[in-house]
Amino acid sequence: MQLARIDDTSDYLIAPDPQAPRLTRAVAGTDQDGVAVTASVVEERPLTIFLNAQEIVTAMTIGDYPGYLALGFLRNQGMISDADEITGTDYDEELETVIVRTARKTDYEEKMRKKTRTSGCAVGTVFGDMMEGLEGVELAPAPVRTSWLYSLSARINRTPSLYLEAGAIHGTVLCSANRPLVYMEDVGRHNAVDKIAGWMLSEKVAADDKILYTTGRLTSEMVIKTAMMGIPVLASRSGFTAWGVEIAREVGLTLIGRMKGRRFVCLAGEERLVRDADPSDVPDEPRRAGRRGAA
Repeated sequence: MQLARIDDTSDYLIAPDPQAPRLTRAVAGTDQDGVAVTASVVEERPLTIFLNAQEIVTAMTIGDYPGYLALGFLRNQGMISDADEITGTDYDEELETVIVRTARKTDYEEKMRKKTRTSGCAVGTVFGDMMEGLEGVELAPAPVRTSWLYSLSARINRTPSLYLEAGAIHGTVLCSANRPLVYMEDVGRHNAVDKIAGWMLSEKVAADDKILYTTGRLTSEMVIKTAMMGIPVLASRSGFTAWGVEIAREVGLTLIGRMKGRRFVCLAGEERLVRDADPSDVPDEPRRAGRRGAA
C-alpha cells in the first residue's frame, strides 16, 4: 500500500515549494520508447559566500534561502558563532553573492588553506581543523521515542517536495518531537543542513531538544555538522559510514538510519531510545526487487 501525499503543509514553519519557478526548469526529451516527454529538472547555480571582505567559498545550490545557506555554512565551519553579532546579510542576485557582516573583525586566510574535500555530493567541503570544533561539545542526552520516528518518517516522505517533483535533490528537516518544523532541500545534503543551521542562528532557536532528519547518507561531515549545531539526534532513510558512526558515539549523538516503514537501525545512542510503538502496527514499505536489505 502506498501512502497518499499530504498537501497541507500549514503546520511547517518552512516547507518545500516544488512549484517555485526559479527552482526547476522544464526540459524536452524522449522516453525509453522514443516518445517525446517533458521532464522537470532542478536548477543549479553558483553562490559565492563572503565573510565581511573575505571570499570564503562558491557553492552550487538551487538558489533559495541564500542568506540562511551563507549563515549556516559559516556557522558550521566555525567561522561565526551563536555569540557573534551579525550586522548584515546582503544578497546580490545578479552577482550571485552573499556577504555576511559581523561586528567582530574576521580573518580566515590560514583556515582557508587547510580546507579539504569530503565524500559528499555537490563537492561538500570541510576545513582541516573542523574536527577541533567538536572538542568540548556536550550534546543533551535527549530521549527519542520510536513513535516520533515513525510519525516523522511517514509525514516527511508524504510532504510535497522538489524531490518528489523532480528528483536529483536532498532534503533535511528540523523536527521537534513528532512535528517537522523546517524542511530545506538542495542539490547537496550539506547545503540543506547549512540552511537549517542558518535559520536556527537567525531565529535563535534552541537545538538541545531537536531531531534532524535527512534523506542523505549519514557521513562523518553530516554527523559533525549536526553535533556542532547542538542537535542530539540525527536520522535518515539512508545508510551510514563507519567514521560517521564512530564520531556519533564519541560525541553522544543518537544516530538512526535505514528508516523505511517499520524498519530502522540505531548504531549510536541506543540507550536513549524509548520504544513506545509496536513496529507491527506501522505500515512497512516493500523491499526493492533484487535487494536483501536496506541501503
